[in-house]
Amino acid sequence: MSTTTPPAVGRAARPKWWVKGDWNGLFGLGTNVLLNVIVLTGLCLVVVNIPSETVYGRILPALGIALPLGNIWYAFLARSLAKREGRSDVTALPFGPSVPHTFIVVFVVMLPVALATGDTLAAWRAGLAWAFIIGCIVLLGAMFGPWIRRWIPRAALLGALAGISITFISMSPAAQMWQAPWIAFIAFAFILIGWLGGRKLPGDAPVGLVAVLLATAVAWIAVLAGWSGILQPSAVSESIANLAVSLPFPTGDVLTGLSDITPLLASAIPLGIYNFTEGMTNVESAAAAGDRYSVRQVLSADGLGAIVGSFLGSPFPPAVYIGHPGWKAVGGRIGYSLVTGVVVAVVCFTGLVGTFLAIFPMQALVPVLLFIGLVIGAQAFNVSARRYAPAIVLAMIPSLAEWATGLIDNSLAAAGTSVQEVGVATLVSGGVVYDGLKLLGQGAVLVGIVLGAIACFVIDRRMYAAAITAGIGAALSFVGLINALEVGWNASPGVSLGYAFLALLLAGFGWYSRREVDTALDDELLFVNGTLMRGLEQHGNLAGAELLEEAATAPRYRMHSIGDVHPGMYEVGDAEEGASISGELYQVPTDVLLKVIENEPAGLHRGPVQLADGRVVPGILYSREMAERHPDITLHGGWRQYRATVAPSAH
Repeated sequence: MSTTTPPAVGRAARPKWWVKGDWNGLFGLGTNVLLNVIVLTGLCLVVVNIPSETVYGRILPALGIALPLGNIWYAFLARSLAKREGRSDVTALPFGPSVPHTFIVVFVVMLPVALATGDTLAAWRAGLAWAFIIGCIVLLGAMFGPWIRRWIPRAALLGALAGISITFISMSPAAQMWQAPWIAFIAFAFILIGWLGGRKLPGDAPVGLVAVLLATAVAWIAVLAGWSGILQPSAVSESIANLAVSLPFPTGDVLTGLSDITPLLASAIPLGIYNFTEGMTNVESAAAAGDRYSVRQVLSADGLGAIVGSFLGSPFPPAVYIGHPGWKAVGGRIGYSLVTGVVVAVVCFTGLVGTFLAIFPMQALVPVLLFIGLVIGAQAFNVSARRYAPAIVLAMIPSLAEWATGLIDNSLAAAGTSVQEVGVATLVSGGVVYDGLKLLGQGAVLVGIVLGAIACFVIDRRMYAAAITAGIGAALSFVGLINALEVGWNASPGVSLGYAFLALLLAGFGWYSRREVDTALDDELLFVNGTLMRGLEQHGNLAGAELLEEAATAPRYRMHSIGDVHPGMYEVGDAEEGASISGELYQVPTDVLLKVIENEPAGLHRGPVQLADGRVVPGILYSREMAERHPDITLHGGWRQYRATVAPSAH
């Protein structure tokens, strides 16, 4: 074991604003955000028929302010985290207009108002008021989010996120790729080799940049040769001719929209809760990838972004995006998010949206999104203990149901009909259990978290915790926030009763098995008290683990210095004198745990350690017989304290 001293934790570092991997992140996240801006622009113009001067003069310029402010904030948080922990691999949280809210505010809020009143500006103002309410709810969520995150098992949060990644992030890009695979597979090949396979390109060129540019070049060659009409050269010149600069300015339109607030609450309340729960899952996803951000800071930024945007003219609330681990995997750090905000601002101020859409074929861009979906889905399993795999799958199912009902609704609408006209009974008789899918998918993220958490608690034999979670599910469905067609009192009685029965049964089994003592250790935890601690020689073996807290053992252990290379700790008997030994408690993915075990010196082994607060967790112990051959250093209270006395530069 080496005794080389690495940089101490907390030592001032100078994280770079831009690294080469940021090119990959810029093309990936920038593509994602621009696509969403293009979509919401088209929806405003075509679906709601909002005047183009309002879309290009108010909505897009407002996004051009709200988005860069968020990107700057998350770049600042990432840089602060990197400096605080002395790391150069911190990745900023991605940020952009919320995709689910884009469709909700268009089809559920603005379009009905436009159809009912014939006033598209009134519809836009209703959208502004809706976004304002969403922002207020997310700000309230910032108060309770940290507590909720501590209560909910990580596997449940990441499982719900994986459901979104498979359905709403991966499926549409995958289908678009197969519309023109002769373009998409060129980009996909570089992504598979460079990002999934980890191979460097010639000249160490950025993978995302090469993938998009080469696929676009092939598309244009085919167009200019007359082999394909997938792009229109005239569209490029037309889009450039229409460029004009528009800057945002605050008005009281949002207050006018708030004058008729009641109809907006039915969709704003559940969507606001959806927003802050999704924000929490994204923070958890980043923490699992090694970057631990404050839930309160993230949700506050999301809420303020929605409120500021609404006063400037945008009905589209921004939010932290899913995908942090994906951008981290491709080398994105701080600059990719910051520059994405600047690029999007320029695009929104000038109307360059149309130019980008005219130059780049969609099939060259969407393989990047498919890769991000794959990384997020895989993360839920990679950083969770194997025993939670069924809970993760259960947490994914509500998103699958929501996605499926969306396809059914869209298909029927394309055929000129609807579920109401066809009849639910007809669909059910044809094997499409529409009513069940619809209820299951309402509030999919929240439903996934509730179901996943219940399963995790049951797996860990925490029946009372599972019962309480089922009771929360009953309360949420009773007021229509999950598994209900609308918000209201006793909104979904059948579902509420089902959750209540589940809670009673779980509580009953908890009481029945109350005398059983569960001695199983949590495989996800590891207490370390030697060179695996931060700033010490072997800490790199914990890469991918998350520091939960500094902790200390119960006063029943002794520690020896094994050749001044590492400590040897063991538990003493009840009649013997022991001491409390300081250390650090980590949440450890399975692959990291295996790496730690494989690299431990002879004599060290994993075993139960009782902490000062009574918890028993897996820790690193040493053979007592072997330890007693070496100097006893128990009086120092910890390896770091002992090292400070014999090698001050090494602690």
